Amino acid sequence: MLQLKEITKSYTTGDFTQVALNGINLNFRKNEFVAILGQSGSGKTTCLNVIGGLDQYDSGDLIINGKSTKDFKDGEWDAYRNNSVGFIFQSYNLISHLSILDNVEMGMTLSGVSSAEKNKKALEVLERVGLKEHIYKKPNQLSGGQMQRVAIARALANDPDIILADEPTGALDSATSEQIMDLIKEIADDKLVIMVTHNPELAEKYADRIVNFKDGEVTHDSNPYQVIKEETGYQLKKTSMSFFTALKVSGKNIATKKWRTALTAFAASIGIIGIALILSLSSGFQVQIDQFQSDALSEFPVIISQSAMSMDAESMQEMRGQMQSPISGDREYTDSDEVYLYDSAENKITHTNKLTDEYLEYVNKIDPIICKSIGYTRMLGMNLLRETDGNVVPASVAVGLNTGGGSDQTNMQGMANMSSMNGVGLASYPEVLDDSEQSYLEKNYDVLAGSYPTEETDLVLVIDNKNQVDYTVLKNLGFDTDNIDSVKFADIVGTEFKLITNNDYYQKTEMGNFLPRSDYKAMYDSTNSITLKISGIVRLKPDVSLGILGNGIAYSDNLVQHILEIEKDSEIVKAQKDADHNVITMEKLDDTSKSTFLSYLGGDATPFMVYLYASDFESKEAVLSYLDEYNNGKAEEDTVIYTDLASSMTNMTSGIMDAITLVLIAFASISLIVSLIMIGIITYISVLERTKEIGVLRALGARKKDITRVFNAETFIIGACSGLMGIGIAYLLTIPMNIVLENMTGLSGVAQLDPLYALLLVTISVVLTLIGGTIPAKMAAKKDPVEALRTE
Repeated sequence: MLQLKEITKSYTTGDFTQVALNGINLNFRKNEFVAILGQSGSGKTTCLNVIGGLDQYDSGDLIINGKSTKDFKDGEWDAYRNNSVGFIFQSYNLISHLSILDNVEMGMTLSGVSSAEKNKKALEVLERVGLKEHIYKKPNQLSGGQMQRVAIARALANDPDIILADEPTGALDSATSEQIMDLIKEIADDKLVIMVTHNPELAEKYADRIVNFKDGEVTHDSNPYQVIKEETGYQLKKTSMSFFTALKVSGKNIATKKWRTALTAFAASIGIIGIALILSLSSGFQVQIDQFQSDALSEFPVIISQSAMSMDAESMQEMRGQMQSPISGDREYTDSDEVYLYDSAENKITHTNKLTDEYLEYVNKIDPIICKSIGYTRMLGMNLLRETDGNVVPASVAVGLNTGGGSDQTNMQGMANMSSMNGVGLASYPEVLDDSEQSYLEKNYDVLAGSYPTEETDLVLVIDNKNQVDYTVLKNLGFDTDNIDSVKFADIVGTEFKLITNNDYYQKTEMGNFLPRSDYKAMYDSTNSITLKISGIVRLKPDVSLGILGNGIAYSDNLVQHILEIEKDSEIVKAQKDADHNVITMEKLDDTSKSTFLSYLGGDATPFMVYLYASDFESKEAVLSYLDEYNNGKAEEDTVIYTDLASSMTNMTSGIMDAITLVLIAFASISLIVSLIMIGIITYISVLERTKEIGVLRALGARKKDITRVFNAETFIIGACSGLMGIGIAYLLTIPMNIVLENMTGLSGVAQLDPLYALLLVTISVVLTLIGGTIPAKMAAKKDPVEALRTE
């Protein structure tokens, strides 16, 4: 058996090449056509092996242009094969999925030759071998002789120093063999051609020199050349394959397996589709929630109350915004199997907001750009009389808070509640800080009859979406509600009342207490009385989700402040300030009860609650920051705590939506793991299918990393196709999903996939497929190139 282990060359004058065959140094002239004749006594086919590294050689330290190969690395052997040696294989070894032109260009591609130059050279050598008209055909479209001509063209394209031909006519008929040998003979005019053959007739006819081998030993050399000179400074040009080139090679391979690739990409895209749909629904519902928050919660005020609160220190910090909401999952938890005991009474803090004049002035100076209006709840009672059918009768409206009806006492008991229930809400509407803006009523309520208030003495009747109001509201206003179901708008709009001052309404008795006067007519006709009028009937606009006014009579806070200015010096107020009992009932009062009753009489202008309405939902944070600035540097008892229920609801809805999304994504991600394993299997199958191609690429000088890059490029293409297919299908599926959701919920356009999410999912798909193909790609790079070339 003849085994040509490795070729080494050493030029001094450019006239000869030194070759080591099984450790035997032979010298050849530059333009020789040498035939290596061997006997195959074992019956094995003579082979030409110039692929491996130094560890393959039987003996000796090989020298290439004066440089020892003892320390050659794999990359240097790759470069040597690419730069210095051209191969003509017996079985052609063309890459089947590449065109003739691409096959010829491959060696130059690995050398880093520019596209224009390698195309020009490839066309030149193909024209030289007579195949220029077949450049775009695939190897399987050519005859055996034509394929061998392509192999010759590929060997010549990179202008190597040596052409190695391993039984170049072994698979050809006689006529074609002669044509190929004539072509090889022509090549030998300017290059060293070493041909391994078992055909002595071919050797005798075409070779300039014949070397006979038997059992690994040279038995005869027809024209030995002994001159040996060495030259130092030999440099190899490193080979390289760009990722773009690898994409091109793999893309052409994938193009031959379109359906398999498409099915693989589709299977891998299922997980992407699932996650994309989950994210589209999640983001879509979040958009709906955000829209609701913007429409509804932006109208929900930041509330500052003067009521006392009893809480522990930790809750106090939480209320002041120093701790995260538990719904966000950011609380610190103790990891222990013990229950720790503490005395909650020792940590209790009773905090009462001190709504001082300084603080109220600070709040009123808030920037109108971030806060459009401020509202107040004041516990001021109004002494109202109405003349109807010639009679003057008492009338009453809600104090501070509308509860849908009932007495003033009921209303005062409900002051601590805020309007989240139907028919319960504020009695006074907020005033805008910027006069150029629409009033709160104009922005949020439609006028069904009459007009919006234009004066502070104008009142409005607020009704619900079904035009309903509790009968006690109208009854307290002096309307006859017995045995009737409805009242005409016209009978309500324009109704006038007289607001009676405390000095006219109350008189001091001989007992020293104060009681309401009984002469309603005299009070009604007093010059001190103020005329109030119901200017209109209003209802919440259909596109406004949440109204803060309760059903009933609503009035301006300017009216309340006007009354407070009048009543602060009234006789009953002065008496109540000096007394420790109720000056009407004579009951003993504690400090809290006294303060409440004094406010009711108009002796205390401090609001029970202050409501700040942000200009929009985004401005809410700026409002909170402004309020927090007041507390900076203040003692804890002087700080003012606010309540922002909108933020609490936002945190809750956001936390719940995030949790649901994460759980669903976790389930959908299982399919991504399956896809990763499947890609690994598909890539391994591709490695097995392309084993011979691996050998060809290595023979042409491709590095191990280039082989890895080829298969990474293939998985990259599959991953990109999978991601794009998944996103495309997900976008298409959102159409029927939105139709179904709109029919079920009335919400339109819920499923919306954020383009950023789409890009992220495509990236994830590519990364996962690259990970899945990593091991098979490494296996491909480690394949023995000689064994790979022998694979059929």
